[in-house]
Amino acid sequence: MKKKNRGILPGFGFTIGCTMAYLSLIILIPLSTILIKTTGLGWDQFLETVTSPRVVASYKLSFSSALAAAGINSIFGLIVAWVLVRYRFPFRKVIDGLVDLPFALPTSVAGIVLTTMYAENGLIGRYLEAIGVKVAFTPLGITIALIFIGLPFVVRTVQPVLQDLEPELEETAAILGANRVQTFLKVLLPGLLPAMTTGFALAFARGLGEYGSVVFISGNMPMRTEIVPLLIVTKLEQFDLPGAAAIATVMLVASFIFLLIINLLQWWSGRYRRTA
Repeated sequence: MKKKNRGILPGFGFTIGCTMAYLSLIILIPLSTILIKTTGLGWDQFLETVTSPRVVASYKLSFSSALAAAGINSIFGLIVAWVLVRYRFPFRKVIDGLVDLPFALPTSVAGIVLTTMYAENGLIGRYLEAIGVKVAFTPLGITIALIFIGLPFVVRTVQPVLQDLEPELEETAAILGANRVQTFLKVLLPGLLPAMTTGFALAFARGLGEYGSVVFISGNMPMRTEIVPLLIVTKLEQFDLPGAAAIATVMLVASFIFLLIINLLQWWSGRYRRTA
């Protein structure tokens, strides 16, 4: 009689039950309350709330800023991870630790620091103002704040993948006559794309929901620098819970669709790489 192998952890039934129960308590049930609160509005009132010019302007600003910041972080996050993994230099550990600073720093503190630096009389803002570039209280300032808080997501996602890449791949490519650019684009980049996509998605999701670091540097001017999380907070302060839930529902659905598209692209790229 063949002896059944037993793992250290409990079986599938128990673990999947714990998983679903935990996810329901932490994610599904809280999110479902948003949808329940939204039902307090009629369909016409819901559409009027989520399509008002002020709300639409905040949608555009939040999504465009989060996309721009995540895209920039995807490029420079890869460069930072590359330097930290491939080179040895003084204070490398210190720089590696600084990458995690946005995780540990309270977002309100980050917002105050960035506003102070990029204001018209700030340490950096005064020089930018001299050449006609205004950062604080503009969409550019919002994007910079989202870059600040989103960089660690890309670096920490790409860094382990870079560490696991075998140097023999690059050596083989060099022996076959590939230059450095060709080696990176044809050999290394395909293996890094899934991690970069994941880092992009995490940075984008964080940017959409960011409030503390943005509310200070944005200036909160309606139709210009007002983000969606601020509108939701404003609705709550006005005791308009259904209106806040309606705006949150739109953001929830849009974020879910966007992340689903990214996950599908990541799955496709992984499948393409395995079959190539």
